[in-house]
Amino acid sequence: MFSLNILKKLFLVIYNDLKANGYFQEYFGYDCVDFGHVEGSLGINIDGQIYSLLRKDGLWPVESRIKKYTEDDLFDMIEFLYDHVSHPIETPGAYHSWNDCGWHYSKFDRISGQKKFLKRINEILADYSTGFVMNPDGVILVKEMGGLGRIHEAAIPTDSNRIRSKVEIASQKYLQSRSNLEERRIAIRELADILEELRTEAKSYLLSKDESDLFNIANNYFIRHSNAKQKGNYDKDIWYSWTFYLYLSTIHALLRIKKRQEAKIKDKSVQDLVEALQKADEE
Repeated sequence: MFSLNILKKLFLVIYNDLKANGYFQEYFGYDCVDFGHVEGSLGINIDGQIYSLLRKDGLWPVESRIKKYTEDDLFDMIEFLYDHVSHPIETPGAYHSWNDCGWHYSKFDRISGQKKFLKRINEILADYSTGFVMNPDGVILVKEMGGLGRIHEAAIPTDSNRIRSKVEIASQKYLQSRSNLEERRIAIRELADILEELRTEAKSYLLSKDESDLFNIANNYFIRHSNAKQKGNYDKDIWYSWTFYLYLSTIHALLRIKKRQEAKIKDKSVQDLVEALQKADEE
């Protein structure tokens, strides 16, 4: 695992390489020996555009400002660049040969550009500090390790868009690289609320003590409510991580068991109908 300074240097290599190959021309423009600076779709005031989105000054241009970036600044800019990268497409006349000026592109493939950016950025984020990863939405998340580390990427087995959305939002809130302990506690509480909705299923599929213990964790360890009886003197980093994955995996398990039971009921109903029709036909 390497330091923030090493991450900055590796990121700058990737940024400069993509920039030299036209991956930022669509949004940031390019320099031409004949026409000077040709604006991209973000216009000439890139720093102003960054401020309007990130509420931060002094992040642009990357090459001259990156030494002063904090981790938060760097992650913000990586996410900003992901939203403004695109693969340049060579077309007739796009190469300006005068004085070796270079390629001036007018057609771009954003999805292809983002895929390349994502792949290269994740190669360095994985080895920074405790490990990070950028998801396909362009959000940098903590790279969770262990057997359950990828469960937040698994499809949520429910037809309820509301439950699916709540689980996805809670997971992203917990795993965002800049989430603090309070934000993580709120994310766990939101998962606990989903489990509360599924409590009928929990009573059906879990032993009564297991079902009770799940909600005791949320209620007694300063996650769902705040009162004098709750326990708060513990290592929250470790406890929150364990609780988050316990709740998330339990939600997945309950929803999968529910789907399986519903499928069995449906299959039985169909079989009963077939048998009834066969019996009527025999009579």
